Amino acid sequence: MSGLFFGEVKTAAFLRRPNRFIVECNLDGETVRAYLPNPGRLWELFFPGVNLYLSAAAEGRRTAYTVVAVERDGLPVMLHTHKTNEVIHQLLTEGRIPGLEDAAVIRPEVKVGRHRFDFLLERQGKPFYLEVKSCTLFEGAMAMFPDAVTDRGRRHLEELAALSRQEGVACGVLIAVQWPRARWFLPDYHTDYAFAQTFLAVRNALWLQALSLSWRDDLSLGHAVAPVAIPWGFLEKELQDGGCYLLVLAVTAETRLTVGSLGERLFRPGYYVYTGSARKNLTQRIDRHCRKRKNFHWHIDYLRHAAASCTALAVRTTEDLEHELAQALHPIAQGETPHFGCSDCACSSHLFYFAENPLRHRPFIDMLQRFRMGRVEERLLSPAEA
Repeated sequence: MSGLFFGEVKTAAFLRRPNRFIVECNLDGETVRAYLPNPGRLWELFFPGVNLYLSAAAEGRRTAYTVVAVERDGLPVMLHTHKTNEVIHQLLTEGRIPGLEDAAVIRPEVKVGRHRFDFLLERQGKPFYLEVKSCTLFEGAMAMFPDAVTDRGRRHLEELAALSRQEGVACGVLIAVQWPRARWFLPDYHTDYAFAQTFLAVRNALWLQALSLSWRDDLSLGHAVAPVAIPWGFLEKELQDGGCYLLVLAVTAETRLTVGSLGERLFRPGYYVYTGSARKNLTQRIDRHCRKRKNFHWHIDYLRHAAASCTALAVRTTEDLEHELAQALHPIAQGETPHFGCSDCACSSHLFYFAENPLRHRPFIDMLQRFRMGRVEERLLSPAEA
């Protein structure tokens, strides 16, 4: 078996990501730009100094290198989304994908009507259409997809389900989890609620499987290939539009505001993180907060109107975590606005200050991962959820 999908790889230190498809890194003391064939957010993977794995770029490309993987917890995480299909193609050919051991690849990249899917297989003498998704979002033993809203991914689910239901053709989706320690997989209902709803809705129409992969330091494919459980019962219970949220607001200049009953407050330039909750209609609440034009009702409305940008981060859960979120933000922030957004609780504040963008701040991302994914893993391990 050949596990080589890349040529010689070099390691470099991540510096910054100026846009979705370019990263800058330090390679042997020189700053170089490299192509990143992955449009995901990758917030939990890219921090200054982390090891990147680079391969020589294809001839004609503007950058000399391509980012193929990043190191996390001492292991390579493969990022090259285009190579994922090559990996799955080989595993299919070798009969190493559980549930598809008897499937033969007829051809990749097959067009069906207006749609294009990754593989046409033959299984038990009948056609089987397979779509593959690469998953790089994980925490501990918990993996999720996607890490950003994917209308295209949701449409793939809908199109395959329609093909199965209307024409009786077998179809499936395989989630390739680029992490050998993954034990569970869930659609990321925090980030893309519509995708998660669709994933659950097509459960009985499609073959749905998650598979963990391992990679060696030379970026050859490891031998560990294992199915990852999808806890459907937990998903059915937890997939509801309620929970908590964080708003990350950028203030570009010193601003003095009169904030309702709080009176006048001075906001220095930087980033402000606000935490709140909504037991239902969380999407609607977040959308309202992100709009500038509205009647002011909450403390955060005044600051949102003055902020240059607003990034919303949902934590969908049936647990009441708003105050725990505030307590978790307190030790990692550089300051807080006393009594802001917490007139109905004992917290000292629900608004916290960061001099730099917290989305690039490892302690903040670690905290977000813990609430979004770590707590899910803890619940799946508890006897009450079993």
